[in-house]
Amino acid sequence: MPPGITLAADAPELSAANTGFMLICSAMVMLMTPALAFFYGGMVRVKSTLNMLMMSFISLGIVTILWVLYGFSMAFGTDNGSLVGWDADYLGLSGIGVTELLDGGSIPLFVFAAFQLMFAILTPALISGALADRVKFTAWALFIALWVTVVYFPVAHWVWGSGGWAFELGVIDFAGGTAVHINAGAAALGVILVIGKRVGFKKDPMRPHSLPLVMLGAGLLWFGWFGFNAGSWLGNDDGVGAVMFLNTQIATGAAMLGWLAYEKIRHGAFTTLGAASGAVSGLVAITPAGGSVSPLGAIAVGVIAGVLCAMAVGLKYRFGYDDSLDVVGVHLVGGVIGSLLVGFFATGGVQSDAAGLFYGGGLDQLWKQAAGVFGVLAYSLLASALLALIIHKTMGMRVTEDDEVSGIDRLEHAETAYDYSGAGGGSARGTGTVPQAATAAQNTKVDA
Repeated sequence: MPPGITLAADAPELSAANTGFMLICSAMVMLMTPALAFFYGGMVRVKSTLNMLMMSFISLGIVTILWVLYGFSMAFGTDNGSLVGWDADYLGLSGIGVTELLDGGSIPLFVFAAFQLMFAILTPALISGALADRVKFTAWALFIALWVTVVYFPVAHWVWGSGGWAFELGVIDFAGGTAVHINAGAAALGVILVIGKRVGFKKDPMRPHSLPLVMLGAGLLWFGWFGFNAGSWLGNDDGVGAVMFLNTQIATGAAMLGWLAYEKIRHGAFTTLGAASGAVSGLVAITPAGGSVSPLGAIAVGVIAGVLCAMAVGLKYRFGYDDSLDVVGVHLVGGVIGSLLVGFFATGGVQSDAAGLFYGGGLDQLWKQAAGVFGVLAYSLLASALLALIIHKTMGMRVTEDDEVSGIDRLEHAETAYDYSGAGGGSARGTGTVPQAATAAQNTKVDA
């Protein structure tokens, strides 16, 4: 994210090209939330499909309203103590003029607010994948509202807002390695440590019910991520956004290959779930780093992330935390990897002159990256766990064990994802049973 979050009295003229580009990028980032819903929805058992979809979709409503009311002000208003922003003109977006531009930029402030809104919507939706099968929908909706207020809006200010401590320190986070992925991954870990494991964790098979849906979601995420990453430079005037666009593709492909290679060596098969998860791990890792590394550096970032994230998803079985859809293993670990690798692979010749260890910059940028990584991780983990604990001890955050076993879709939404009552053939007619997958390798998570 480039500098310049405050308004300037002598702002340059509006660029129709940059404005149009950013509107398109904003729409692409909005698409990532439904894409995430498909990605997660295919990974759960059939009885939780609709709930998983809704846990992402509800963020589109809740966060949009809060962003307009006060979220944009908290994230990008005038700095207060390097911790949070605030600007009365941003409350309700009522004090912003149609022609007002960003300081040093060429797009309207409204466009920037819309683009950043889509980031704010996506981030809590990422958390939901760790909580599959067992969370009350009303409790989840309340958690989103509290979490973006207490965690996301302030952290976005830290990282991208003028005056935020990470921004002023010089932490490089092009499009959200800390503010989005580490933030969401640490929050997911904090919440699951409070609410506990699913019924049957490590005992019952919990296979993805629709791998085609997973692949569709992954493909749409990949597409939307070009807007997420390249759009974060807020224009096309100097070529940096083009480098980020290309590096996004390179790292994602490299991560997918790295994950699949590890999977073949470790488990003996190349799975579709591994391909989708590997691609997402590369997208996560290149998000903070893509504006500072070369294309060869992007390959390194992708391969390292693909292999290490593939290894990390199995840690939940070793340590006993039930991260249902590997939010911790992919988003937290991938975000940490990508953010720290900036300190090694930054060339000093793309978005800034900050160079990493391998390009003669010594440890200076690496320690800054580490400060940003572990500062955001610690705050999000603790604050998210506290919010979950408050909700859990008051209204209750989990459904009952019987309701979890019978299926959260019927309980929370009075619907089911698929209607088998009209399906013909044999003794299975009208039973609503779900066919078993053709092979174990196809349906078993690579870390199971």
